[in-house]
Amino acid sequence: MAIRKPTAPSQRSALMAELLDSVGQESKFKNGSLVEGTVSAVKGDDVFIDIGYKSEGSVSKDEFGEGAEVKPGDKVTVMLVQLENDKTGMVELSKRRADDKIRWEKILERYVEGSVVTGKVRSAVRGGLLVEIDDVEAFLPGSQVEVAPVKDLEPYVGQTMELKVIKISNERRNLIVSRRELIEGALAEKKAELLASLQKGEVRKGRVKNITDFGAFIDLDGLDGLLHITDMSWGRIKHPSELLKVGQELDVMVLDVDRERERVSLGLKQTTENPWSTIQEKFPVGSRVSGKVVNLAAYGAFVEIAPGIEGLVHISEFSWTKRVPRASDMLSVGDEVQVVVLSVDVENQKIALGIRQTQANPWDTVQDRFPVGSKVKGKVRNFTTYGAFVELEEGIDGMIHVSDMSWTRKINHPSECLQKGQEVEAVVLDVNPKEQRISLGLKQAQTDPWTEIAAKYAVGSVVKGKVSKVASFGAFIELEDGVDGLVHISQISDQRIEKVKDALNVGDEVEARVVKVDRAERRIGLSIRAMTMSEDELRALEAEAAGTAPEPVDAKTAGSDTLGGLSAAFDNAFANVEWQPGN
Repeated sequence: MAIRKPTAPSQRSALMAELLDSVGQESKFKNGSLVEGTVSAVKGDDVFIDIGYKSEGSVSKDEFGEGAEVKPGDKVTVMLVQLENDKTGMVELSKRRADDKIRWEKILERYVEGSVVTGKVRSAVRGGLLVEIDDVEAFLPGSQVEVAPVKDLEPYVGQTMELKVIKISNERRNLIVSRRELIEGALAEKKAELLASLQKGEVRKGRVKNITDFGAFIDLDGLDGLLHITDMSWGRIKHPSELLKVGQELDVMVLDVDRERERVSLGLKQTTENPWSTIQEKFPVGSRVSGKVVNLAAYGAFVEIAPGIEGLVHISEFSWTKRVPRASDMLSVGDEVQVVVLSVDVENQKIALGIRQTQANPWDTVQDRFPVGSKVKGKVRNFTTYGAFVELEEGIDGMIHVSDMSWTRKINHPSECLQKGQEVEAVVLDVNPKEQRISLGLKQAQTDPWTEIAAKYAVGSVVKGKVSKVASFGAFIELEDGVDGLVHISQISDQRIEKVKDALNVGDEVEARVVKVDRAERRIGLSIRAMTMSEDELRALEAEAAGTAPEPVDAKTAGSDTLGGLSAAFDNAFANVEWQPGN
């Protein structure tokens, strides 16, 4: 067994010193630490640096900066990247990393989150801008450049601006800044000062910032106020864009200030004189003015007669003679019209206007043009159930009642004897200018045929005609001259008839004898049974019709087969049924 020779004391001391020195160097030189060194040599692109370790380290000359002069003996601070490189055996150092760490530590010493810094924009990158602050690169997100979104960031490159540090990441050595927060902060202060200084009734300068359907937002140099559409003009506007444009500068009046809710109401029209204050002097009732149609409604048209002053022309004031269903039937927006002021309501800011008052009322002189009793001509314009309207001149109609259409027949509807568009001649029966009515008579323009009918259809004479209508009490027979006669049911046949239709129908041709003529009531009584009368009976019938009968006959007791009974039967029929001849 070999016996190890003890180490001498001097040797042990040297070994201990070497061991302690090695331990001290290991504690001093750690990867990532900054160390001071001296340039020992410069060979080509490599700079050799002695940091006091057992071996030297090298740094690329590029890390000293472009054009830098490096010579032996220069003191430098470097970062220890790796104590001993496995390949070269040398210490790996970095001048650039050391400089970056020194700069970052200075940033940490100077600034905290919320600090205001000054930086210069170096370039635009995806999502924002790169800004240099104290030789450190910071990131300015695109959303933090301005209060409003920015689409193009290139114009900011090269600008120097104040920024707020919003995030510091020591691990990633990342610095994020915001310009928007500084702007918003300044605006908030300015807004608070402006809000406190605003007073109702004062006039301020502003700029149109945004336009909506209900109004416009006005920038009062840091504070937005609402200018409602109703406070833009004394007149009518449909949309704010008719009066304002974005970016336009204007003077507005402060109408209301809500400091708690930070809301300001503005007025534009209030900066000018209210035209309604002198409206009665400018537009007295009865005055005639020119205006422009600015709006149409179903009930009328709004006409602007002065800036901010509109009046309503109701459809009833459009024409003296025409009935206007809708304002749009006569006017369009933009039309220039002449109107007359009918009334002025200053309190409610309303003016009633009239168009027809600018012309003479044709009804004022209608009695001169169409005097009662005169004959007129016109075209049938329209029918009603009770008559026909005839146009005498444009806008002036006369009405022919059904009772004034025929001397000989009862007319139930005007279409029985007239057609729309037909030209007719009539007589003016009555004129009422106040009610704007003219009554006409069609039959009055013709000779009353009953003056001849009574003589033509003598009692006892035989007539021929067609059945024009069948009723429960008898049948109407159409004779010549448009005259109808009535055959009572009792005078149709010698046999008893239950229903008229059992014996007669419309269109049947019959022969009958005239047994009654009532000129006052315009009625003719006929009898088919009387066709078999003897000569004596006929003479007696004629005498009774002439009023020379020897004795009156009681209709209640006389039989219908006698002459007296025949006349009484017709009197009874005429008294108890409605006389409705014709189709």
